Amino acid sequence: MIAWTEEQEAFKDVVRRFVDAEIVPNLEQLEHGDLPPYDTMRKLYDTFGMKEMMKARYERIIAKDSEGAGSERKATTGGGDMMAMQCILISEICRYCPGIVTALGVSTGLTAGAIIARGTRAQKEKWVLPLLTLEKIGAWAITEPGSGSDAFGSMRSTAKRDGDGGYILNGTKTFITNGPYADTIVFICKLDDGSTEPQDRKILSFVLDKDTPGLTRSKPLRKMGLHSSPTGELSLQDVHASADQLIGESEDAYGRSGAKETFGTERSGVVAMCLGIVDRCLELCVSYAKERVQFGKPIGEFQLIQLKLAKMEVARMNIQNLLFRLIELTNAGTGMSFAEASACKLYAAQATMEVTIEAVQLFGGNGYMAEYQVEQLCRDAKVIQIYAGTDELQITAIAKGLLRG
Repeated sequence: MIAWTEEQEAFKDVVRRFVDAEIVPNLEQLEHGDLPPYDTMRKLYDTFGMKEMMKARYERIIAKDSEGAGSERKATTGGGDMMAMQCILISEICRYCPGIVTALGVSTGLTAGAIIARGTRAQKEKWVLPLLTLEKIGAWAITEPGSGSDAFGSMRSTAKRDGDGGYILNGTKTFITNGPYADTIVFICKLDDGSTEPQDRKILSFVLDKDTPGLTRSKPLRKMGLHSSPTGELSLQDVHASADQLIGESEDAYGRSGAKETFGTERSGVVAMCLGIVDRCLELCVSYAKERVQFGKPIGEFQLIQLKLAKMEVARMNIQNLLFRLIELTNAGTGMSFAEASACKLYAAQATMEVTIEAVQLFGGNGYMAEYQVEQLCRDAKVIQIYAGTDELQITAIAKGLLRG
């Protein structure tokens, strides 16, 4: 794939009209007025028939279980068109409001995805469809106040067997997207069996409902960017979870490998977000370079400004080509390796941060003001170098993949 098709370009125009009508007029409230994004997300689903698409996807998931396939993890060919449409949707929204995409991706991608990948049929029937259709909002809780990049090694949240086939959960999670509002939470912790050293304990994942006794959550945390994506802290104190809330109903079903799969999927999806941010920054900068006059002429005539614009276009082209590769791999029924997904995420995140910083610089004092959108996009871009694995962790993943051959 070397270019968007006519059909995809037409779809892009339709999405852009939705963004102009439903997101742009509410951007101030989404970013600074504490307006949760969930009604906008649901309107997006209704507008583009995504609820019906997700119902069809759910039926395929259940059908595969009936056929003994076990999950949706089997690769199938021909999914590139759907992937392309999803990428266009993500990138177009991220031209204005990357936070909405983060909230949406964690709910339908990470939370539902964890249950789809490793859950039993009964668990999928109970939790997956409401998450996929946005009837319920999901949160995927792994990060802790003292863990950060060392998510497993520093994990302190525990599950202890209660003697009746269930578990008692304790721990605190932070930086949890959708945490303040989530209806369904995937809580990741370590099995404390009383004898295994903390670093060697099994990783377990439980599905919890919002009204679970002993579960408390904070108000949305104040943060640098992605204000339209609510982030919070979750605390569990002696929470009882039954065996059927353990993903896969097995202590070996969703461990480190399950979480790694989730991270790989998340890292690939970030590329579409980056394309939207870079594309919008470039658009704003080209327009400003034509209109802004200094020393008697438009600043676009100055060579240093031209250099900035040229580098932005190179970044946009490279990120778009990475996205095309992701679509082609999906269409072929394969996918990126963990190392390749990490490489894509590393490049896209760094390039996007560089573009947004240069956009602020190109706008000068105006770029530092909130009324000019480059200020918001710059703040939003920074977290892409941090969440789904920091740049430093991506480098480690890439190097390990190379050294393994």
